[in-house]
Amino acid sequence: MNSPLRRALALLELKPSRVVAAVAAGVVGLGSGLALAAVAAWLIARAWGMPPVLELSVAVVCVRALGISRGLFRYLERLASHDTAFRATTAARSALYKRLASGDPAAVTGLRRGDVRNRTGADVDTVAAVVVRAIVPIAIAAVLGAAAVVLLGTISLTAAIILATSLVAAGVIAPLVAARAARLAETAGMSARAEYTEQAVTALDHAAELRVAGRLDDIVGAAKHANTRATVATDRAALHSAIAAATMPLAMGASIVGTLVIGILRYGSGDMSPMALAILVLLPLASFEAVAPLPQALTALTQARVAATRIVSLLDLAGDPSASSGAPLPTTMEVRCSDLVSGWPGGKATAPVRLNLAIGSRTAVVGSSGSGKSTFLMTLAGLLEPVGGQVTVNGIPISDWDPGDVRRRITYFAEDAHIFDTSLLENLRVARGDLGRAEADEALRAVGLGDWLDGLADGVDTVLTGGDRAVSGGQRRRILLARAIVSPAEILLLDEPTEHLDDTGGADLLRALLNRRSGLVDPRRSVVVITHQLPVDHGADQVVCFDSALRENTLPDPENPRTFVGTRGRRWSEVGKF
Repeated sequence: MNSPLRRALALLELKPSRVVAAVAAGVVGLGSGLALAAVAAWLIARAWGMPPVLELSVAVVCVRALGISRGLFRYLERLASHDTAFRATTAARSALYKRLASGDPAAVTGLRRGDVRNRTGADVDTVAAVVVRAIVPIAIAAVLGAAAVVLLGTISLTAAIILATSLVAAGVIAPLVAARAARLAETAGMSARAEYTEQAVTALDHAAELRVAGRLDDIVGAAKHANTRATVATDRAALHSAIAAATMPLAMGASIVGTLVIGILRYGSGDMSPMALAILVLLPLASFEAVAPLPQALTALTQARVAATRIVSLLDLAGDPSASSGAPLPTTMEVRCSDLVSGWPGGKATAPVRLNLAIGSRTAVVGSSGSGKSTFLMTLAGLLEPVGGQVTVNGIPISDWDPGDVRRRITYFAEDAHIFDTSLLENLRVARGDLGRAEADEALRAVGLGDWLDGLADGVDTVLTGGDRAVSGGQRRRILLARAIVSPAEILLLDEPTEHLDDTGGADLLRALLNRRSGLVDPRRSVVVITHQLPVDHGADQVVCFDSALRENTLPDPENPRTFVGTRGRRWSEVGKF
């Protein structure tokens, strides 16, 4: 069966040889502990009879060797298993990022930000952890449990049956109960933790804006409430966890008492030597060390199943990019919106928009907050399905073209794009991997960061420690704009590139973006800009208004004709005076 966990494990690209090496080291390590118990029991019982010193010396050397090998091979097992797990985490996360980057972009845009971080971060770690916390411990326990039962069976078949029963109780029943507890806690608390992450990220990233708007306390309160619900879900599963925790010592005690009674009865009847009696009592105690991690192993396996379901659903949403049959975009593109209605599923829709993006055109999108400007740009970029109408390239619907080619050449740059905890150069290389230092320096200076750049000791190689926290809001916007400028996209869709800039600096940047002769953006590239602060003397070829009040209250400029399209409540397609 192609279960979600199996599909997620395939992303880990586990090499059987590495897993076998980890299991082998673990078996030798715990096997040394098992053999140490048997030899030590024999040595204690045999020394009572005062045998030749040479006989005892051999046993003492074996005890020392087994004691050293036990610690050594446990250490080697940890090295091998963690190395395998870290390699698996890297492979899984790389595969997931590649699929998301080349697959359907709606897979990410349709999810909450905190949910995306959970699925690509914590969930991948949870699945990769099954190597250390589940696969290796289960394999070691199976081998050593069987070895202990066989070894004890050579002394007493009844004692071996008691040990086998106790090991099943401790290694199977207790883990199943623990797994049920984990499943209850994980399933019940999953949505609460995702909501907590979303609200916490929002509060951390936008604390200043939320405080000004008077909503910070509401966001923090929502995060606390979600965290409380996640804690309650964990507490409800605590009873099953307690039962699982109690099963292990009960099974161990039952096994030791059972084998001790059998040993005493047989020793009393003269059917067992003192050395065999000592081994019969101490060996079960050592054998439970192998099954002790199994409750946690099955818990990890259950958590991995839940995480795998979330990862696989994200992969399914992204789709298989290799299955795409769309044709590559033509060299010359003309993008048109024909009565395009944008909106999120189940949400409000925008008014119909008619728009023509000719080669090298400059377009401004204005309107009040919440009027649908960003949604319109995401639909224009193919990130969202149109609610009505369509977007075409050279007369063909955008969905019929190769999705990867569409994203490379028609690119949406979000206002909340991430600044990574790495150098300025690498932050720009997010948009173009082969970007050189000179080009990066030129782009940063073009967007107004020249003075700041001159003050950095390492220039474009300066590491932005903490990502967003290393720069101001205005610097962050200019870095993101530089990232857009250096990208290979032929149509730039920019969401609020001048937000958090001072009025003069923001207006100057907007004029440069909307004027094809400014040199900021190649005149052969088309630019669409969302803004709340469109200057009167802008150079846009057309303005998309999503708010009729804004259209009516804008000061006219009789020398600058512009086209208005897509006004809420009315459709403007004629050329007006701006």
